[in-house]
Amino acid sequence: MTKVKNNRLLSIDVLRGFDMLMIIFADRFFIELHEGSQNKFTEVLATQFNHPEWFGFRLYDIVMPLFLFLVGVVIPFSLERRVQETGNASSLYKHFIKRFIILFILGWVVQGNLLHLNIENFKIYSNTLQAIAVGYLFTCIAYMHLNKKGRYLIFTICLILYTLILEFSNIPGAGNSELLPDKNIAIYIDRLVFGRFDDGYQYTWLLSGLGFIATTLSGVFAGELLKSQLPRKKVAYSLVLIGVLGIILGLILNFWHPIVKKLWNSSFVLTSSGICFLLLATFYWVIDVKGYVKWGKPLKIIGINAITAYVLSHVINFPAIADQLLFGLKQYTGPFYETIIVTGGFLILYALLWYMNKNKTYIKI
Repeated sequence: MTKVKNNRLLSIDVLRGFDMLMIIFADRFFIELHEGSQNKFTEVLATQFNHPEWFGFRLYDIVMPLFLFLVGVVIPFSLERRVQETGNASSLYKHFIKRFIILFILGWVVQGNLLHLNIENFKIYSNTLQAIAVGYLFTCIAYMHLNKKGRYLIFTICLILYTLILEFSNIPGAGNSELLPDKNIAIYIDRLVFGRFDDGYQYTWLLSGLGFIATTLSGVFAGELLKSQLPRKKVAYSLVLIGVLGIILGLILNFWHPIVKKLWNSSFVLTSSGICFLLLATFYWVIDVKGYVKWGKPLKIIGINAITAYVLSHVINFPAIADQLLFGLKQYTGPFYETIIVTGGFLILYALLWYMNKNKTYIKI
């Protein structure tokens, strides 16, 4: 057993790596595994790594909220350091806006079809990185200019306001907004504003920004706990308590305002943020309280270059590269060949991330 240094929270990097593992490997792996095996157990796993059509919550639904949540977790640490380095909080706006723009552009590269070089395929707002950009920018502003009570108030206002808008708005020519696909005010506004550059799916983005901000703020609340002078065990217990409370509130709200990940509505924010708190509590307890760190090193390698891993996994078809190397196995592995090349593709990407970490190459924006 190796003890963690008191000034280093490895759990954040490891948890980020765990989240990225779900995105760059686990989802497609379990889907392909079920295609090959076709049994009830793998069917359950494959189902959990697919989003529900509309209402409800599955395991894979936690991936994107956890990404935003962890962005919020590090804000209390990173902003304090940047303020100390610059000596001028106002100068940080340049950094915020620069990061916002870079994340938006990377979102266009990953899912906005920028690389098609065809304006007909371009989508303005359609990706996790762009949701992070919005959550990050507004949360940083709130953190700089508001005290804790003010940030809690903004979090609450975001949830209440978004709920009221979704439930009680009127859609021109269509009547009252309903929490249904193509019948809610959020999708109406997106299609009105983006026109032919809308992503064409049921996911919503502009009004959902209220949910993105709330999710990122929930991460800030967790980060403030981690940064506090409380004993580490008490921090872990507090994370668990808040997580359980968030899930309970989300499930209570779900009875009237059902969970819809595609809308990122308030019941989804509360439930997913609660789960994020519990995940952080678990990783924090194991790594930073109990000091068990060796098992987390492979995940840390992914987590420390998370955005690089995310972008590369979406721009480069690593399983296709693995197919060029492993095609000879197809005759022996039958229906499991796709599972093998998905695994091979991941290992190629992981080898690249491992090499970057070994050479202390970290791409930050």
